[in-house]
Amino acid sequence: MISAKKHYNMLIDENNDNMLDTEPLKSFMDKWDGKIFIDKADIHKTDSVLEIGVGTGRIAMKTAPLCKKFTGIDFSEKTAHTARKHLGFYENTEIICADFMKFSSDKVYDVIYSSLTFMHIKNKIKAFKKVFGLLAHSGRFILSTDKNQRKILDYGDRKIKIFPDNREKTEIRLKQAGFEVKEIIETENAFIFATYKP
Repeated sequence: MISAKKHYNMLIDENNDNMLDTEPLKSFMDKWDGKIFIDKADIHKTDSVLEIGVGTGRIAMKTAPLCKKFTGIDFSEKTAHTARKHLGFYENTEIICADFMKFSSDKVYDVIYSSLTFMHIKNKIKAFKKVFGLLAHSGRFILSTDKNQRKILDYGDRKIKIFPDNREKTEIRLKQAGFEVKEIIETENAFIFATYKP
């Protein structure tokens, strides 16, 4: 068993960058965070946006041009470095290498979103409360979670412990953190939670 951070660093060492995926793989990933996910974020040109788990910038390439200021956070140094290279031509973009659970900021965001990242966070309610605190009044939080309930990601040569996101528990925890859950969209592989801070 290895840490998720080590796994994502190893992916970059192996030249496994999802920004370089072929069209079939890109379409496959859209089952978690494609057009419907981005539409639910309802990003405007005046918005400040935070992506938790930016990876190498796969989703950010679609959202950074839509907003005033884009910030991406990722705990993998090599992944964050790669995202900076991919997104460097956007002047409104900042990539931070940090563990979200230890991240602090005096900024607030109009939109925060995350896809397939909360499975790496054990204390979901604490994470949701942290997101809530980083959102502006009426800010939107869009979360995509995998339907799969496995507790281990098995890559053959390495295994990573994860904390699967259960639909019912996620909805309860979001409400406990203060969010209004506007809509839950079910796709083939995911549940997408469209929420806001009242």
